[in-house]
Amino acid sequence: MTTAQRPSLDERRGAAAERLQAFGQQHLLRFWDRLTDAARSNLLDEIEGLPLELLQQACAERGPEAKPDLRDIEPVHPIVMDRVDAEHFEREGSAVIRGNRVAAFTVAGGQGTRLGCDAPKGTFPATPILRKSLFEVFAESIGAARARWSARIPWLIMTSPLNHAETGRFLAAHDWFGLGQQSVHLIVQGTLPSLDRAGRILLASEGSIALNPDGHGGALRALEQHGWLDRLASEGIDTLSYFQVDNPLCKPIDALFIGLHHAHPESSAEVSSKVVAKSSPAEKVGVFCQRGDSRFVMEYSNMPQAMTEARDGAGGLLHRAGSIAVHVFGVPFLQRLVHQGHGLPLHRAFKKVPCLDPDTGTPLVPTEPNAVKLESFIFDTVPAARRALVAETTRVEEFAPIKNAVGDDSPATSSALQSERAAQWLERCGVPIARDPSTGRCLAEIELSPRTALDAASLKGCANLPKRVGEGERITL
Repeated sequence: MTTAQRPSLDERRGAAAERLQAFGQQHLLRFWDRLTDAARSNLLDEIEGLPLELLQQACAERGPEAKPDLRDIEPVHPIVMDRVDAEHFEREGSAVIRGNRVAAFTVAGGQGTRLGCDAPKGTFPATPILRKSLFEVFAESIGAARARWSARIPWLIMTSPLNHAETGRFLAAHDWFGLGQQSVHLIVQGTLPSLDRAGRILLASEGSIALNPDGHGGALRALEQHGWLDRLASEGIDTLSYFQVDNPLCKPIDALFIGLHHAHPESSAEVSSKVVAKSSPAEKVGVFCQRGDSRFVMEYSNMPQAMTEARDGAGGLLHRAGSIAVHVFGVPFLQRLVHQGHGLPLHRAFKKVPCLDPDTGTPLVPTEPNAVKLESFIFDTVPAARRALVAETTRVEEFAPIKNAVGDDSPATSSALQSERAAQWLERCGVPIARDPSTGRCLAEIELSPRTALDAASLKGCANLPKRVGEGERITL
C-alpha cells in the first residue's frame, strides 16, 4: 500500500494562485520569490485555510458595520429563575446530568493583556483570598458536579492559536486540577484575516497573513472542524453548557437551568440563555430583544441612545435583559446548523492592525484604525432556534466578570461580588455576617470553594461553618 504524497510547493502555489485570482486576493503571493521554502509552506497553509467565500460575502458592503434593523423591536421578558418551580426543574436537570448527557464548554481564547497579565486569561488569579485561577475555579465546580450527580461531564476548552500551547502547559502543570487529562479537551479556534478598506487581505509579513481569532462564534466552526459535534452525539451527550472564561461566579453545570432548557414550555431544547438586569443604560453588555416570535441579541454599541435609555411603566429599563454569555445548547441543534450550512454572520470593526503595504511591502504601524477585523458571535445562533428560552438570574449569584484592570468588571469588583455571594449563602444557613449599617456591604472577605458547596442549599449540610463572620475577617471554606 502506498501513501499519497502531498502536492509539491509549486503545485500548491498554482492551486492557491488560481483560487486567490478568483477572489481578487492574488497580492498575497506578491513576495513569493523572497521567501524560503519553509516560509512558502507556512504562507500556503494560511492561504489554504482562508474562507474566501465567507470573506467575499462580508465585503459585499463597504464601510462600517451595517446598522441593525430597529423596526418593530420589543423587549424580551425573561423567565425569572427565582420564581419558577425550582424543585421540579432541578429534578429534570439532574436527570439529564446523571444520564451523562452534559458536557461543559469554556471559551478561553483570550489573553489577560487588559489585566496586565501576558498569559492566557484562564490562568489569571481570580478569587478573593487564595487567588485561585479562573481555570481552577471552573475545574472545582465541574469536579463537584461530577461527584454530586455521579456523572462524567467532559470539559471542552476552546483556546486560540495564541494561547493554546501555554494553556495546555498550565493545566498539565496543575495536574488538570484533579479532573484527569483524559476528560479535559483543548480545541483551537479558527482565525480570520484582517482586511483593508478595499477588502484586500492584509499581510503581517511577506510570508504570513494578518490573522486574528474568529470570535466566540468560532466555537461552532471549531466544534465541527475538530469532530466534536459528532463525537458528543455518539457518546450520548445532547446538552452543551457554554460559558466564557472571565466570569468566576458562573455555574458551569446548573441543574435548574438545564432543567428549564429541557422541560420548560417556552423552550425548544435548542438554545437557552441567561441574562441579568442591566445595572445602568451604559453597561456594556448585549441585550436580548424580540421581533415577532424571533429573539436575538443586540450589541450595546448598536443600540441608539433613545433605545438604551427607554423606561417601562415602573421606571425600570425597558431593554434590560443583559446577556452574560452563558448558554445551554442542544447538540442536535448545533449539528443542524452546521449540516444546513448555517454560517454565523461576520461582524466588522475598524481596528489598528500592523501590516505591510499591499503594493510596496513597506511595514506600516498605524496610529489610526486602518483595517477591518472580522469575528462571529455565538449569540447569533439564537434567531435560528425554533424557540429560544431566556432566563433571568441575579448578578450576585452568577455574574462577576473580570475584564478590566480597574473600575467596573475588575478583579476588585469581582472579588467583592464573590464575597457577597458567599455571605448571602452563609446567612441563609443562619450565620450572622458583619455588614455596613448604611450600605449593607459585607465587611469581610469570604472565599467559598465550589468543592465545599455548589449552591446555598448544599452549604447547609457542611460541617464546621463559622458561628459568625466579623468585620475584617478573611475566611476560606
